[in-house]
Amino acid sequence: MPAYFDHNATTPLHPAAREAWLRASEKHWHNPSSLYREAGFTSQAMESARERLGDLLAVEPERVVFTSGATESNNTLFAGLARCLPPDARVAISAIEHPSVREAARAWLGRARVVEIPVDAEGVVQPDVLKNVLVQQQPAFVSVMAANNESGVLQPWPVLLKLCREQGARFHSDVAQWVGKLNATALGTCDYLTGSGHKFGGPKGIGFLVLADEAEAFPLLHGGPQENSRRAGTENYPAIEAMVTALEALTPKLAEVQRVQTARRDAFAEQMKRDFPGLRVISEGAARLWNTVLMVMPQHSNLKWLTRLSRAGFAISTGSACSSGKEGSSVVVQALGASWEELRRVVRVSSGWETTEAEWKALAEAFVEAGKGLDAP
Repeated sequence: MPAYFDHNATTPLHPAAREAWLRASEKHWHNPSSLYREAGFTSQAMESARERLGDLLAVEPERVVFTSGATESNNTLFAGLARCLPPDARVAISAIEHPSVREAARAWLGRARVVEIPVDAEGVVQPDVLKNVLVQQQPAFVSVMAANNESGVLQPWPVLLKLCREQGARFHSDVAQWVGKLNATALGTCDYLTGSGHKFGGPKGIGFLVLADEAEAFPLLHGGPQENSRRAGTENYPAIEAMVTALEALTPKLAEVQRVQTARRDAFAEQMKRDFPGLRVISEGAARLWNTVLMVMPQHSNLKWLTRLSRAGFAISTGSACSSGKEGSSVVVQALGASWEELRRVVRVSSGWETTEAEWKALAEAFVEAGKGLDAP
């Protein structure tokens, strides 16, 4: 029973998103910035999608900027900070941020201005640690992802946001892994949000940036006046419509999906620990996404496990897809102080909204069969 267990890297296109994309491509393929009637209808439809996304995130639609994805959104944000903040102002990011946050911050602001916030043994940013960073380093801006792409750990971002407000720092959260898996309405209280449609059943090449103020603008891409002069380039309305439709389709089901899939995730992890003595589940004691298990296998490299399972029809990963090909590249496990040998044995399993119990069991069995092959002389 082949199955896909790499949903944190990307997701299949949701059927409702596919239908929405086809309808929009057939009916509203016109340039929203043009002046003729059909273009005006496309512009109206796009603004309706902006309003619907604003409702789903509980933000004013005027704060929403459509981009090509979370990577562009994060780069836009940090490039804007580099222009707007005083030259000696610092920013603080957690030690487990996605490369599109970590590398963007370093590239646009310079490493010396980027302060790293440590995490605890479970990979969580503790409020007292952030408070010390805020008091001692006095960053003007703080970035902590809502849910980690490797371990699935959920950060206490509402508490962290409150601390930032008390200290006068702006707060950003990369919500690429949270949106579409957990209720997103509370996220609207953050100053800045960034996300990507293909993480929750939308098409690739579309995402969003939520700004702190509807009048704020610091474009990364310069050219035309699209997106209220905040992001140049002809808007991809069909992709926008598909992304928003995917999120609308998933949101009403999230509570039930979380209940069912959490039980299946935990049963898989327990079975793996029985089958592989010495296996360690990273951040097992922390609140995590219902779909994610990050494991340190007791032996053999992660690439060997991935190759064997791929041959059997199971798609897993060695950690962040944005670091794939770099053996032992798990940012999370590095932040927890793991050895190089442990880094080489990290594998990530991330299920989808409709992953069945049989598929979870089949994956555990496939690991056992793969292990037999790897153990053979």
